[in-house]
Amino acid sequence: MALIVGAALLGLHFCVASFSQMPLTPVKLRFLSFVNNYLQPYQTQNWRLFAPNPLSENRGILARGRCANGKTTEFYDVTSRYIEAAQNSRFFPSRMSRLVTGNVLQLSGGDPVLDELREQQKTLHKRPLPETPLEKKNRKETVTFLSRYSLTQMPQMCGGRPDEVQVRVYVEKMPPWSKRNDPKARSETKIQDMDWVKVGAL
Repeated sequence: MALIVGAALLGLHFCVASFSQMPLTPVKLRFLSFVNNYLQPYQTQNWRLFAPNPLSENRGILARGRCANGKTTEFYDVTSRYIEAAQNSRFFPSRMSRLVTGNVLQLSGGDPVLDELREQQKTLHKRPLPETPLEKKNRKETVTFLSRYSLTQMPQMCGGRPDEVQVRVYVEKMPPWSKRNDPKARSETKIQDMDWVKVGAL
């Protein structure tokens, strides 16, 4: 009996994971929130490792705090420590870095269909599509999560009693493979500062 239940749960998991990779449809839009809540952050599926669109970006966050006396701290690199830990353990890597990179992906790139439409409108110098209610909800939840997570990585900030926290998101786009031997090729980094968030609200 336990074997049957286990097989059924495993089958359900694979069905949900496969559903998350389906093209955008009305059915997917309806259940996307449930699927994301189940898969994120540890079981998010990302097939961009493979052609035709391999992953070619470094994503991460910096964070700083504002103390009760108004003093603002320096930015702290939240991401690099866990990326280095994952790279140093190839067989059993820590997945802690996914807590950040998965959420940064939510901010820097939403639905691929909507992203493509917005790029087309940008090329045609047309007014871009506004954010959908789901995108606004995801953005708010993502900023809240990243702010809360950053606080756990900076326990000594403001003597352990910060008043506010701000997250800075960076996405570094690496030069294409075709320019790997070009000494003039440079990466392009986009930086986005999130709003200050009250610690009490987290």
